[in-house]
Amino acid sequence: MEYSDYQCPYCKKIAPVLDQVVKEDGKIRLVLKDWPVLGDPSPYAAKLVIASKYQNKFEAAHRALIGRVGRLTESTIDETLAGAGVDVAKAKADLETNKASVDALLKRNNEQAEGLGFRGTPAFIVGTFRVPGGLTAEQFKLAIADARKAAKQGGEKAK
Repeated sequence: MEYSDYQCPYCKKIAPVLDQVVKEDGKIRLVLKDWPVLGDPSPYAAKLVIASKYQNKFEAAHRALIGRVGRLTESTIDETLAGAGVDVAKAKADLETNKASVDALLKRNNEQAEGLGFRGTPAFIVGTFRVPGGLTAEQFKLAIADARKAAKQGGEKAK
């Protein structure tokens, strides 16, 4: 599980590393949690990406913004999402229609991240381990191996 902000340079830097680890492993389920904590326009970006799911474009929207270099503005967010195939007008309409559920999701993500003691992005949960900050590919692989070992040991104790 990753908590990230589309303005976070460390989130942007770690994204290709994480993609590589997930692809190489083949058995990882990566859950993305939008956690817009870096001020405006982070909430705008997160809300539009979430609203993109209503047109089955969440992943495209996420990848486009996490890969965007430089500071974000509302206009660069709109341009970037449009370039990724997102119907931005539809995303804004879907956001308005689903505002309560999108706001509730972001509130829940914030409460979870703060409850876990995270202070900034990126932040990860690997198995039952908290990982504040980014890791190298090798460090991610070690954390994953440790999480699998702990899960296996926990399963054996339950027997």
